[in-house]
Amino acid sequence: MTDRATEPAATHPAEDPPAEARLAELAAEYTRLRPRLVGVAYSLVGTVAEAQDVVSDCWLRLTAADAQEPVRDVEAWSVVAVARRAVDVLRSARVRREEYVGPWLPEPLVDAVAEDPADRVTLDDTVSFALMVVLETLTPAERTTWVLHEVFGMPFPEVAAVVGRSPAAVRQLAVRARAHVAAGAPRVDVGAAEHRRAVEAFLRAVGHGDLAGLLSVLDPDVLLTSDGGGLQGVARRPVAGADRVARFLVGVRRKMAADERVVPLTVNGGPGFAVLAGATTRFVCSFTLRGGRVRRVDLVVAPDKLPR
Repeated sequence: MTDRATEPAATHPAEDPPAEARLAELAAEYTRLRPRLVGVAYSLVGTVAEAQDVVSDCWLRLTAADAQEPVRDVEAWSVVAVARRAVDVLRSARVRREEYVGPWLPEPLVDAVAEDPADRVTLDDTVSFALMVVLETLTPAERTTWVLHEVFGMPFPEVAAVVGRSPAAVRQLAVRARAHVAAGAPRVDVGAAEHRRAVEAFLRAVGHGDLAGLLSVLDPDVLLTSDGGGLQGVARRPVAGADRVARFLVGVRRKMAADERVVPLTVNGGPGFAVLAGATTRFVCSFTLRGGRVRRVDLVVAPDKLPR
């Protein structure tokens, strides 16, 4: 996989297709690739809007590059171009996130709200919301290496071209990234039936404000993180421990207005729910299981990260 053909295409100028036909051909191929490209960008930057901006920007770069020298492998060129641009955005975003009020969580991907199939993000099943949170703790180079190699299968020499390191250095980055991910991302170690029962019990307890019911499904070391971007009434520090997390969730439930309702959803391919008031999303919750109990709860309340 390369980001651009290193040699001119073996065609005579007279055989080149008309500019309009070539542009239409590129557009069709790029549209086909768009879900994958947005997935690459989202995995690196953590927000859908920035990922879509990256992909749109790289479309303009593709047409400009192809006008100078035909791009023979559009998919290879596009994946590398998107990854490089996403790394630039990630490095800039890290500075802004250090000044963010309260914890910063990725934008949740809620499968029920994607209206345009071309904008639906395509990710490997292993990229859960909890894993996206862990990826935030990696350096940009480590995150890029892990995402491109582990999730999208890019060989190390090509990852090296994206991050600007040697293949040997990239292999070391991969080792460190794997260790961080293994230490930080909870493993899914329950069967489908047990998983479903735990999800139903959690949602039932939250929906009824049942403190005892919540305690029965929460891991003793459960951690709850809220991302409100400075909004009032949102915990600005993680809440740790089953009793404190259960009381926090029951308190949230008690504050819900009469017209607000809990709706089960799939968040980044895993279990979760949203609280809706009419057609407005108030917040999205993702939770992660370990040993049949909820080990992590992530609440995204910041309005600019919520599905419309």
